[in-house]
Amino acid sequence: MLSPKKLKYRKKQKGRNKGKALRGSTLEFGDYGLQALDRGFISSQQIESARIAINRHVKRGGKLWIRIFPDKPFTKKPAEVRMGKGKGSTEGWVAVIKPGRVLYEIEGVDEITAAEAFRLAGHKLPFSTRFVKRRS
Repeated sequence: MLSPKKLKYRKKQKGRNKGKALRGSTLEFGDYGLQALDRGFISSQQIESARIAINRHVKRGGKLWIRIFPDKPFTKKPAEVRMGKGKGSTEGWVAVIKPGRVLYEIEGVDEITAAEAFRLAGHKLPFSTRFVKRRS
């Protein structure tokens, strides 16, 4: 799974996820991409399962770029613990996603294969996505 090597602080606050994606909203590397339409958190496990779904469909043909990285820790308190007594321990890592963010890019495959691969990957993600292609 993806996770950062080093952090300044062990635990982060949840924060607010407002607005549209300013950076990472256009295709930079590949010919086709998968773009988020909603906002939310995506865990490192979800990033990995979508990557596997894409690679299985294209049969490792073409090049895939993952444009997001889970650099925010999320914490959880154990089950049946009373309120208070501080923040829970780090449970995993998430990436903060805003609408318009390109999640994955691919090149070296035809449009039909790329669209189907991204459709399969979109089912693994916790928000709606759309298929985008480069303007020629």
